Amino acid sequence: MKIRLFTIPNCITLCNLLCGIGSIVCSLVYNDLQLAFALVVASAVFDFCDGFAARLLKQYSAVGVQLDSLADMVSFGVAPAIAMSVVCGQMPSAFGLNDTWSEVLCYIPLVVALLSALRLAKFNVDDSQKEEFEGLPTPASAILLLSLAALCERYSLTIELEWLVLISVIVAMLLVSPVRMFSLKFHEWGLGSTDNKIRYAFLLTSCLLICLLRLYAIPLIIVLYIVVSAIRWIFQKR
Repeated sequence: MKIRLFTIPNCITLCNLLCGIGSIVCSLVYNDLQLAFALVVASAVFDFCDGFAARLLKQYSAVGVQLDSLADMVSFGVAPAIAMSVVCGQMPSAFGLNDTWSEVLCYIPLVVALLSALRLAKFNVDDSQKEEFEGLPTPASAILLLSLAALCERYSLTIELEWLVLISVIVAMLLVSPVRMFSLKFHEWGLGSTDNKIRYAFLLTSCLLICLLRLYAIPLIIVLYIVVSAIRWIFQKR
């Protein structure tokens, strides 16, 4: 069986992976969390484009599916976990912990990488996530965490160590939660379906928040996505 490796969708996925690796290098080597955040945003764009290219060119493949998960694991699992670990090491303790305990807490955000792996593995075998997601998608979790890290660096924002650790743990748990999250993929452009109304309202609100708050809007948008999805899921269950 001949397997084509260098298809257009696969090359786009490799760009996603390259940006994820670059984000990790920026966090660990250069301590540049703003560039690390920008590279993960680029990874998210490539992650969207590879699926779009595969559908447009009809170049679906089992290799592409596996490659996509491997790239997502690096870009949206390892990269945000390392960035949060780095920024935790730069923040003061709210309870005045000594250096030893503070250093131990800095490793806790790495749980984001572990639960991202579980999230991605489940997604690959779960046929119920074609139209929506179960649990927070890894690109959303990565953008949330890295935007906080970038805010801390760019605007000298101080978030105590314990709060950063708690946020990381909550985000990690959301990755494997049963909450059904709506997808931003449009299958039709009209306003006939409830999900399309939610998508349009969310995108419009997101654009307004970005215009008003710039970088500060990014974590708010992801939190809004989580809240709206949770409310939608609760009403669906009822």
